[in-house]
Amino acid sequence: MRLITISLVLLLALIQHPLWLGKGGWLRVWDLDQQVNDALDKNIALKARNDKLESEVRDLQNGTGAIEEQARYELGMIKEGEIFVQLLPNTGAAPLQIAPPPVAKITPRSKVPAAKDPAR
Repeated sequence: MRLITISLVLLLALIQHPLWLGKGGWLRVWDLDQQVNDALDKNIALKARNDKLESEVRDLQNGTGAIEEQARYELGMIKEGEIFVQLLPNTGAAPLQIAPPPVAKITPRSKVPAAKDPAR
């Protein structure tokens, strides 16, 4: 009786081995399922990116608004007659003091000594 029990347990273990660890076993199926789910997630992200790029291409082909927006933000261009104003964030540092240019002293011509001309 003991021999039959041992042989049945051994036979059961031999049958279970391919089911769990074999080529088409549960572990392999689970791993492939994970790979499929990862690929589907990546495809969803890539599809969203492609839709965004397709929309941008359509905007560039149909109107000038998108071209103007890209020229403004990416190239720093402005329209003729516009004034460009850039506001810098407040960093808490003391503001930059710009000194006015020096004023030249103007003396009347009558008080300026005559220069000697070397040709004379």
